[in-house]
Amino acid sequence: MDSYLELIKNSFFSSLDWTVKMITFDVPWYNNYFYGLIIISLLVWALEMLFPWRKEQSVFRKDFWLDGFYMFFNFFGFSLVIGGVYAVLEKFFGGMGLSMNSFALVDMSAWPMWLQLLVFFIVLDFVQWVTHVLLHKYEFLWRFHQVHHSVKEMGFAAHLRYHWMENVLYKPLKTIGVMLIGGFEPEMAFVVHFIAITIGHLNHANVHITWGPLKYVFNNSVMHLWHHVYELPAGHPNGINFGISLSMWDYIFGTASIPKDDGNIKLGYPGDEAMPQGFIGQLFHGFRGEKA
Repeated sequence: MDSYLELIKNSFFSSLDWTVKMITFDVPWYNNYFYGLIIISLLVWALEMLFPWRKEQSVFRKDFWLDGFYMFFNFFGFSLVIGGVYAVLEKFFGGMGLSMNSFALVDMSAWPMWLQLLVFFIVLDFVQWVTHVLLHKYEFLWRFHQVHHSVKEMGFAAHLRYHWMENVLYKPLKTIGVMLIGGFEPEMAFVVHFIAITIGHLNHANVHITWGPLKYVFNNSVMHLWHHVYELPAGHPNGINFGISLSMWDYIFGTASIPKDDGNIKLGYPGDEAMPQGFIGQLFHGFRGEKA
């Protein structure tokens, strides 16, 4: 037990040290996720100001600062804690002679890097799509996901407004996805990371984006706005448009729906008035009470 506690402590301080190094520019630019997030956020926010879809929506929309806090808490604050869990699991399975490549269905080590990145991107996105569906299908999970769906005015920062329990579900499932594709070079993962963050920000931004014919492949702000609609279309009791970066899973599995190209739709979910307004209240939301 002591060795695991030491592992958790070392992981925490290692993650903290890495975060400080990002803030002080003591890491290569392509591994600086802190300023990468800031730059992407500022660029997409600029698009919102220059080309607003909902022109009546304020630049500092409802819950703008709360969502901004969530961005950094979920990406950097909570990772300080969850990193220790991964360190413990790695040690536990390592003691059984298992590694990240033990369950690989395919070895990508000899593939061109561009193909490795493409497969990595697609596999992770599919895993996240499945996870997202589960968050809407099962009441216990939905109660945590309500934090994300309590957004009443959409903007780029809403992308990362989600309950910390979603990290507990998403990250292990994403790890399983990585384990299935052996031989991937992790030092290039930053490419997929920044692409996914950019697409996610654009999906939530107050900017009218459809991607034309590519809408059947890539998620977009019109499609994702309807994912947040207050009243779901008939025939879709668990939700629509679950895509994260890619929309094609929704078209393949029949969960795609864009009733009309309208940015002025009511967002949220029935009973969302019961959602606590502040971060502390939302921090514990989902652990008590029934589905609102």
